[in-house]
Amino acid sequence: MNINWYPGHMKKTKESIKKNLSLVDIVYEVIDARIPFSSQNPEIDGILGRKSRIIILNKSDLADMESNKKWQDYFGKKGISSVIVDCINNRGLEEVIKLSYRLTGERRRHLAKKGIKNRPIRVMIVGVPNVGKSTLINSLSKRKGTKVGNKPGVTRVNQWIRLKGDLELLDTPGILWPKFEDKEVGLNLAFTGAIKDELLDIENLAIKLVERLNAMSKAFIEERYDILVENKAPHDIILEIGKKRGCIVKGGEIDFSKASNIILDEFRKGIIGRITLELPVL
Repeated sequence: MNINWYPGHMKKTKESIKKNLSLVDIVYEVIDARIPFSSQNPEIDGILGRKSRIIILNKSDLADMESNKKWQDYFGKKGISSVIVDCINNRGLEEVIKLSYRLTGERRRHLAKKGIKNRPIRVMIVGVPNVGKSTLINSLSKRKGTKVGNKPGVTRVNQWIRLKGDLELLDTPGILWPKFEDKEVGLNLAFTGAIKDELLDIENLAIKLVERLNAMSKAFIEERYDILVENKAPHDIILEIGKKRGCIVKGGEIDFSKASNIILDEFRKGIIGRITLELPVL
């Protein structure tokens, strides 16, 4: 699949991150726990340099639990702090706050010696679209002031958000990168909704997803849709799912597009199962 994008606002966001990095004490890099490698912008390491960082493995409720732990161990071995988080259900947020205090302790002590006391810990939120940055901010601030949407690309301008206590957050729009060197990365981002569906061939994307799920475990499709997938092509599996779900159009034909959307939607919502699409290479 040919995935083309990199809107102008993403280039501006990259420049804004560089410009505002000196204003913050720590960076929260939010990634999707189902695709930790693919949802990490490879340019972020170079942009952040030695700035203190916490990787937030969000949407952990949609990912395999054991895989979450493997990724956390992986980042730990690289010397990067990480927290397994489920923003929707407010899991892991207290750990994020405690870790923020610990990682910024030296910085705060240095400011105190200069007479600057009780200054909020300033945090920048970064991450690719649709990994849950706005939901994280809303959960931490216990308010609904940050614009949140089901589609990627909702946040477009920097926003400072003051929290109760000693945290102050600078939000940034999702930032992707100009070119996918690895086609699997592009597919993983498309599977999880980080790329707008309007830019994609949904039917081919659903076929690719069925291929991937069957390669991991045939039980994913068979148990969810009560069908057998052995020796069946992904196209035929989607037609069978469409028949089961009543995706019938005039003349008795299966609405392949509707069936494709059902599969993608149920994967993204975790209805098919808690699925991690990639594991760390240790």
